[in-house]
Amino acid sequence: MNPIRVLIVDDHVIVREGLHILLSEEPGFEVVGMAGESETAVSLVKKHKPDVVLMDLVMPGLDGIETTRRVIAASPSSRVLVLTTFAEDQHVRDAIQAGAIGYLLKDVLKPELVNAIRSAAEGRPALHPEAQQYLMRHVSGREAAPHDSLTPREFNILKLIAEGRSNKEIALALHLTEGTVKGYVSTIFDKLGVDDRTQAALYAVKHGLVKQK
Repeated sequence: MNPIRVLIVDDHVIVREGLHILLSEEPGFEVVGMAGESETAVSLVKKHKPDVVLMDLVMPGLDGIETTRRVIAASPSSRVLVLTTFAEDQHVRDAIQAGAIGYLLKDVLKPELVNAIRSAAEGRPALHPEAQQYLMRHVSGREAAPHDSLTPREFNILKLIAEGRSNKEIALALHLTEGTVKGYVSTIFDKLGVDDRTQAALYAVKHGLVKQK
């Protein structure tokens, strides 16, 4: 069975090298090239015709969205899998419209990334939960709610807040530092537009995000 041939496109050298090492350790993958900007990426795609292109969105010069369009134009058989730090609706929409088959965030775990690359190579979509939420909203025509912007980690912490857990208790439950939890809680308040834990808990109950006991 031929290996899945992957091209890595990211403007950060350490990210490119890290992904190269990660995939080189995994059987069934071959990294055929790496690029830090659009022109090089498109040139390598034309040369190697990779099965999957891991695409960052933010790069010098042309961004990952336009590069995705150019990659697919240069090699229609190549599948573009976005790997980024951004989960906003606009980015998801633009990437999917540009032809990306998948959309992942860089906090993805190795097994999830490997499975996503395999899925993309087979022509099956691979979407981060937040990207899935966007597509569901897009299909249903529903306006985005404040909690739609929560990451899976923030959503879990919100549920624990609604259960009345303190930052210390949340930190123990999720194996995080108390300071890290405090940062998450502050971000959750900002995203939901609330001022304190009580309001956050009420929001969660009102919108059916937690079960009432």
